[in-house]
Amino acid sequence: MSPTRSSSTLPSHHAARDALMGPWLCGLAMVLVGSTVVVSRLIGDAIEPFLATALRHAAALPVFLLMMFARREAWPRVGWRDGALLLVQAAAGSVGYTVLLIEGVQRCGPADAGIVAGTLPAVSALVCAGWLGERPGWRLWAAIALATVGVLAVAASPAAGEAAPLRWLGIALVLAAIGCESLFILANKRLSMPISPLALSTLMSAGGLLLCLVPAAWAWGSSPTVWTADAVSAVLYYAWVPTVGGFLLWYAGSARTTGTRASLATAWLPVSALMLSALWFGEPIRAVQWMGLGCVLAAVVLAALDSHAA
Repeated sequence: MSPTRSSSTLPSHHAARDALMGPWLCGLAMVLVGSTVVVSRLIGDAIEPFLATALRHAAALPVFLLMMFARREAWPRVGWRDGALLLVQAAAGSVGYTVLLIEGVQRCGPADAGIVAGTLPAVSALVCAGWLGERPGWRLWAAIALATVGVLAVAASPAAGEAAPLRWLGIALVLAAIGCESLFILANKRLSMPISPLALSTLMSAGGLLLCLVPAAWAWGSSPTVWTADAVSAVLYYAWVPTVGGFLLWYAGSARTTGTRASLATAWLPVSALMLSALWFGEPIRAVQWMGLGCVLAAVVLAALDSHAA
């Protein structure tokens, strides 16, 4: 009786652990991604966006390849459909998000970028419903709504005194970056075969490098580049922390949870962006922004309760 009981409860124990671990891994990945708002401002002051993107993946790819070699992990064999989907995913997240975010933050600043980033949970949930066909329960809908309210409250006061056309162009560029990020973080759910987090991360970095080589080469000859210590350090940080660490955490978490729960974890991105911007650039955090952080934490707890009820 005892061995039979332990063997029957083992899968459910693993499933329950994955249900809790998945969203938290995704949330930690989004904390790292939120820091890209700060480093994008530092990079954009000195290095052209496509060149910075190429350098980011050139620094990250060897780390992924060494990890695959150390783990003796083979390259996955994918068909044409999955290959095309992976190419779109790399174009959206590995290139589009980085380039658009750098350009956008330069025009509207970290505060406005945080406002637009607050739309990511809602955009990702819509992608889940419209593209992945997932139908979240009422707790998850309430959690998504609560997280969206929270992240919008985080950046309730737009920056004042900036030129309106330039500011709104920056907002539009960051919004486009958020659209790219939504596709990037959820497209792997449409793959016909599972790919390990490490292999998928390596493919995304390799794809991003290949896709931006031509525009980066053009930018090298046509755009001025200032190799400041801050800009180079920001590129290396972007490569080794949000790219290597963020990719691995996100795909490990995404493999353990649904697209809807993963989309909820994106609420941590603007919270991270706001707090790091405040620390780095000295921007004050107001009471309404602390309230937004509380809403996000409440949303994560509500989602965790839903995973227990499922």
